Amino acid sequence: MGFEPPQRLVRALGESYGDEGAADWLARLPALTEEALSATGQDTTVERVAAPGGRSSLVLLVTCADGTPAALKIAPPGAEPELERAALAHWNGWGAVQLVASGPGALLLERLHPEVSLRSLPEAKALLEAAGTVRRLWVEPPAGHGFETVAERTGRRVAPMRAGAAADPGLEPLVSAALAAREELVAHSPELLLLHGNFRQSKVLAGERVPWLTVGPEPLVGERAYDLARLVRDRVEDLIASPGGAVTARRRVKKLADSLDVDRERLHGWTLFRAVESGTRALAAGRRQEGELTLEFASWL
Repeated sequence: MGFEPPQRLVRALGESYGDEGAADWLARLPALTEEALSATGQDTTVERVAAPGGRSSLVLLVTCADGTPAALKIAPPGAEPELERAALAHWNGWGAVQLVASGPGALLLERLHPEVSLRSLPEAKALLEAAGTVRRLWVEPPAGHGFETVAERTGRRVAPMRAGAAADPGLEPLVSAALAAREELVAHSPELLLLHGNFRQSKVLAGERVPWLTVGPEPLVGERAYDLARLVRDRVEDLIASPGGAVTARRRVKKLADSLDVDRERLHGWTLFRAVESGTRALAAGRRQEGELTLEFASWL
């Protein structure tokens, strides 16, 4: 079975695993696909690669033996597909894509419309639908779960942020402010709920069962404000290009916090931390334009 993986996946794998590690996994994709198709226990036929696809795994559009369309997601070990499987199984289709079957390193999912995400809607409507979708995901985690906490995940990112500030002293004020905010926030978490972990408009796709469902969770447990923080900076390119971008960004914090009954100050703090962390990580990976845009957004907060 031969196919060409999307270039955005190839680039992202190179950043995460190094060129050699990425090339090794990509070279094994045909065999991994055959294994995945067998491991899910479903008789499926591959149609094509979903493009542009995601940045952490390969998604194949497939058809089950009964004619039902589905999507087969094949992830490298570092993507922790078992945690995604556990979260999707716990949500059981409530606000998220339905898990059909799974096998080692592979998830068979209900077919959504990958070409239609919330980013296709006007901004106000997209934020409204996003808020309605993400609130469904915030449930008590399953007993005995293996998800990390917000404190643990963000704690691993402190050292790289400090390294970024050391390499570029101009970043030091923003990095210091972001780390101080994190320190205060993790000292006391008001709740311990199952979170998506990477929720934003492009992670919400049109479906048949219900209008909108989320995909691609990086699940963890913690407070809702952390999950909302990435959504605040959606369409950052448009915000930066707008003369009222800074005001709009601050208004988003207030609007999202109020609509979902989340503490404004905690949402502000997590939005700052996640923006600075993402910006410094992008700069370190050589994605300078993305990093600079994200850090400019952070400076408005």
